[in-house]
Amino acid sequence: MDDGRDRRDLRLLPVAVCVWGSALLGVFVPSSAAIALLSCLLGAAMGVVLLVIAGRRSGARRGGLPIVVLVAAAAVSLSVVAAMPSRTAAAEVDGRVVEVVAEISSSASIGRDGRLWFDAETSSIGGRSMPAAVVAPVRIGVDPADGFDLGARIRVVGEALGTDAGERAALVVFASEAEVVRPAEGVFAVAADARTAFIERATRLPEPGAGLLPGLAVGDTRAVSTELNDDMRASGLSHLTAVSGANCAIVVGAVFWIVALGGGGRGLRVTLAAAALGAFVVLVTPEPSVIRAAVMAGIAMLTVLLGRPSAGAGLLALCSIGILIGDPWLSATPGFALSVAASGALILLASPLARGLERAMPRTVALAIAVPLAAQLVCGPIIALFAEQQSLVGVAANMIAGPAAPIATVIGLLACLAAPFPALADLLAAAAWLPSAWIAMTAHISAGLPLAQITLVPGMGSALLVAVVSGAVAVVLARARGGGTPLPVWTRRIAGAVVVIVVSASAGQLLLRGPLATATTPDGWAIAACDVGQGDALVVRSEGMIALIDTGPDPEPLRRCLQELGVTRIDLLVLTHFDLDHVGGTSAVEGIAMQVLHGPTASTDDERILADLADGGARLVDAAAGLEGALGAARWRVLWPLRSSAVFPSGNDASVILEIAGGQVPRSLFLGDLSAESQRMLMRTARLGSGFAVVKVAHHGSADQEPDLYESIRPTVAVISVGEDNDYGHPRQEILDVLDAIGAHVLRTDQRGRILLGMREDELEVWTEKSVGAPG
Repeated sequence: MDDGRDRRDLRLLPVAVCVWGSALLGVFVPSSAAIALLSCLLGAAMGVVLLVIAGRRSGARRGGLPIVVLVAAAAVSLSVVAAMPSRTAAAEVDGRVVEVVAEISSSASIGRDGRLWFDAETSSIGGRSMPAAVVAPVRIGVDPADGFDLGARIRVVGEALGTDAGERAALVVFASEAEVVRPAEGVFAVAADARTAFIERATRLPEPGAGLLPGLAVGDTRAVSTELNDDMRASGLSHLTAVSGANCAIVVGAVFWIVALGGGGRGLRVTLAAAALGAFVVLVTPEPSVIRAAVMAGIAMLTVLLGRPSAGAGLLALCSIGILIGDPWLSATPGFALSVAASGALILLASPLARGLERAMPRTVALAIAVPLAAQLVCGPIIALFAEQQSLVGVAANMIAGPAAPIATVIGLLACLAAPFPALADLLAAAAWLPSAWIAMTAHISAGLPLAQITLVPGMGSALLVAVVSGAVAVVLARARGGGTPLPVWTRRIAGAVVVIVVSASAGQLLLRGPLATATTPDGWAIAACDVGQGDALVVRSEGMIALIDTGPDPEPLRRCLQELGVTRIDLLVLTHFDLDHVGGTSAVEGIAMQVLHGPTASTDDERILADLADGGARLVDAAAGLEGALGAARWRVLWPLRSSAVFPSGNDASVILEIAGGQVPRSLFLGDLSAESQRMLMRTARLGSGFAVVKVAHHGSADQEPDLYESIRPTVAVISVGEDNDYGHPRQEILDVLDAIGAHVLRTDQRGRILLGMREDELEVWTEKSVGAPG
């Protein structure tokens, strides 16, 4: 294909960029949409006049691109203006308990709060006696139940909260009552029944793989555990968790290949692939995100398969323009940006990267690496805008797991369609489970590798940094047609220098987190407060024996902290209570925890956490006041909760409270999330006395504290495990004032990072990851 044709195929890209910018301006500053609409229309009219005059004088008809840009931008602004009255009407019920009648417009997924979340289009919002007719997009969370399928009409009652500018939903509704008024009908009902039958069949299979299979095959993520979801994200495989462009591309590619094997021509292949893609979209729910993924993947795959990748860029731009005109709020959603970027990378960047890699490896291997590498290079800067983690193992993980994805998707779909024949469906589901388990294990292993991901502060600065690094890698590796390069030599030299610096820095970090992980950790520590964000994870060490008190909200920060401390075995694991910020990282210690002290359980999720630990070889002990034991030369005893107490059955007020002292461990009190009321009862029952060297302040420094407790124990150091800029305002000034009044030195993980404490000649030593002035 000649360069002139390439340039013609790319002419719509600037139009798409301008339309995207106009959409972002309109959704984040809605008041500007009307002005932008009038300005664009006026500019387009003037452009037409000038173009006609110029054409008459020169006999040419060129220079129409600015007019196209203005017309497209006007269309986006018009969509924003048209949608604003209904969105404004919906936002007026912010903070009120309302009744909402709506039709579900997306698939449902389980959130971290345990609710079933889905998108819906309202028909009325308001009080039960006087509902107002309002058509607006909303996000609804209900208690998990059957029947909430795409196309179903529902009625919910709950608290409505307004959303920030740019969010696609005008309201978020936390439902306290929910009912299905009219079930899904027609093809939606058939698809829902097929999905339900397949999910039931798949989830009977063993883990890992059972929970992931419905997501791979039919886009249902309700069975994907939080731990697996985190591993998929850390390993760069999250696009396989649910329906994405990858799944849609698999369907298109599989049909293309099967028809080609049967001798079908190009026209038949394209027709049947399009029909199969349409049926797949109906099966997995034709919500906007799925349609978007299908359009992008369909265009990318078909243009590549037809040998017109540059034409695909023009079609991709055209489809993006059409989608944004239809729904401008998609411009602000990460999913839309990532699907467009990944499809564009497949169309424009994968081939040059493959040509560059062919110099060092066979073409097949080069192409296998180039596809995920192109996607990661282009998507990385977008991810850095809104997410802290950047996966560094994504390319390798995708190469390992990638071949299994089409097998699981295709066989899983066949198992879904074979539901009328149970024996065949069971056989196919079992066959699809094998590649699904392979993907899940790949995610788990790769997410646990040293330097599997790096943490960056989300925002424009991080996005620019990642963009520079990604661009440098692309410049170094990519090759134009014929093996040449259109870039100056100095550009490639600068890019090479950037890559060398990044690789060297990464190698240094790999050493520090691997063989040299403990090199920067002092030898004399006895207590460590890991920096795990808004949560607790404290390590106590005596004569080589280790106790871990809580595991924080996420496995990765805990895993990293334990690695830096040189901890490979947990002799005593204490789960004070089962809130996510105290047990969310428990998967990081499964298989290395020997004994578990735990507070009262309140749900099947709590029981599942304990069962997983027991499966890993841990001995479970229901903790209660009076229980005690040894940790090396130190002694520990449980002070709370009281045995068989019905006053505080579970949760914060039944936190396991532990005192540890002896050997080189300073006398310490770990208060979990105990509230003021239970702290007062603890004072009456435990006879604490004074002379504590360390106290772990209760509930991350909340205001619900009993000052007399801290005044009575008079700790030398008060450790507050708390997340930076958390939404709770922890630690509160009230408790900081109490600690200041008794002369305690406050050490906070949000300010100091990891905190280490130890004893030397009866003096308390403190080491902190970050310096914020002397602790005293």
